[in-house]
Amino acid sequence: MTPEDPRNQPGAPCPCALGPSYEQCCGRFHRGDETAPTAEQLMRSRYAAFVRYDVAYLLRTWHPTTRPAKLFPDDGPRYTGLTVLEQTGGALFDSEGTVQFEAHYTDGVRDGVLRENSRFVREDGQWLYVGPVA
Repeated sequence: MTPEDPRNQPGAPCPCALGPSYEQCCGRFHRGDETAPTAEQLMRSRYAAFVRYDVAYLLRTWHPTTRPAKLFPDDGPRYTGLTVLEQTGGALFDSEGTVQFEAHYTDGVRDGVLRENSRFVREDGQWLYVGPVA
């Protein structure tokens, strides 16, 4: 996302579609002011990080056993929308959970949808993305 991209302007809506603005919603997690309190909020904040190309946040919230050494989200598609379909566990007092979602995107030629049922675990009070449910 370039500085002139409207999604990067102050007061722009959060890409995760939950909060009134990025700064008040996922921005607080990306800045490190707070950690996501549920697996769904972590998944939404990770989606917003892919939209905004926040590689540091993506790596920081990826479980160390499955985290890639490098990540280049700006080489991939441009994400345009998120739909959460279902979740199991992942609440304030759970230690694991799953979130099934659809991430809509365009690759410059055609539109598509990435569907995933993601697994999350909470360690030391912080939710971490593990990977797709097999």
